[in-house]
Amino acid sequence: MYKIMKQNNILFLTILSILLFSSCKHTENNIITNDLITVIESQYELLFESIQSEKNTKKFLPRNNIKGEIGYIPTYDWTSGFYPGSLWEIYNLTKNEIWKKRALDYTERMESVKFFTNNHDIGFMIGCSFGNAIKTLKTTKYDAIIVQAATSLASRYRAKIGVIQSWNKGSKWSCPVIIDNMMNLELLFHATRISGDSTYYNIAIRHANNTLKNHFREDSSSYHVLDYDLESGAIVARNTHQGYADESAWARGQSWGLYGFTVMYRETKDTRYLEQAVKIANFIKNHPNLPEDQIPYWDFNVKAEKDTPRDASAAAITASALLELCTYVDEDSNKIYKDWAIEIIRALSSKAYLAEKGTNNGFLLKHSVGSLPHNSEINAAINYADYYYLEALNRLKI
Repeated sequence: MYKIMKQNNILFLTILSILLFSSCKHTENNIITNDLITVIESQYELLFESIQSEKNTKKFLPRNNIKGEIGYIPTYDWTSGFYPGSLWEIYNLTKNEIWKKRALDYTERMESVKFFTNNHDIGFMIGCSFGNAIKTLKTTKYDAIIVQAATSLASRYRAKIGVIQSWNKGSKWSCPVIIDNMMNLELLFHATRISGDSTYYNIAIRHANNTLKNHFREDSSSYHVLDYDLESGAIVARNTHQGYADESAWARGQSWGLYGFTVMYRETKDTRYLEQAVKIANFIKNHPNLPEDQIPYWDFNVKAEKDTPRDASAAAITASALLELCTYVDEDSNKIYKDWAIEIIRALSSKAYLAEKGTNNGFLLKHSVGSLPHNSEINAAINYADYYYLEALNRLKI
């Protein structure tokens, strides 16, 4: 009898240990609950139903929710890829076939964008839609679209200077290059893998190297816009167009840099890019103006007051980038960056930032800022905030 009791006790303790281990493991990432998945699906069902009346119009993609009104955009808006991208991310989270069907529909409506050459944002537009389709479905069906899109992006490469021109020449700039452009280099690497043509790869490297050389201050914060002289390659001006001041650190710009240089390290294994990504991460993390909940104000140098707008989009981009960056660093740094990413995602998943079911016109996150100096999308729901939040959740799930 004693022997049987002893065996039963051992069995009980073994089962208890397994349960406790599983519980501890789950506790780390217990953000992704059934309740959260229900909110995500419910919200995007509401958004999907809301936009169906626009489906056959020129502006049929949802970009934002401002004061209760959905803002619609055509396929050539720089944010057009984020809605189909979010549908792919929801499918990856849920494996619910309805989201795959919708993601395919909205992705394939984006095909004509592959010829777009009017600015640098084709990387966002095609990468988030067709890039996610390829990654999710493990298909080669859309490879030619990626290569054509990369060719379109490469048409904006200014070989004499070694940069991809972001915006067209205007009254203020001759050859503006913005930190956001780092996000579009991933498209060029993807095209090289598909085509075997290293032209795209080399353009990405040269652009990243010049950004690394010219865009950053000594504290590892970045300017938003650099204007180059098209003939001499000299830097004409350094500006922060969507931030508080030219010498300030616009929050989303810092996130773009962090994400972009993390991707550069992934694609090249050049430690210069990893070192830069780490420097940017540390700048953000250690900034005295970063709020306790880790959701930054729209600019790190703006005076922090009660009503100063936060930027949930910058936080979501940062969290997603950190969950990749943490896989490239040593064990101690891995824990620091992963724990920080989880802290950000937990804040974004709270009532302060995550919309309640049936609100926000179906968008997930509240309190993002597009461009405060231009009075655009302030304290709004914006599609790229949702996209990078969903991407971060999927990266956390892995």
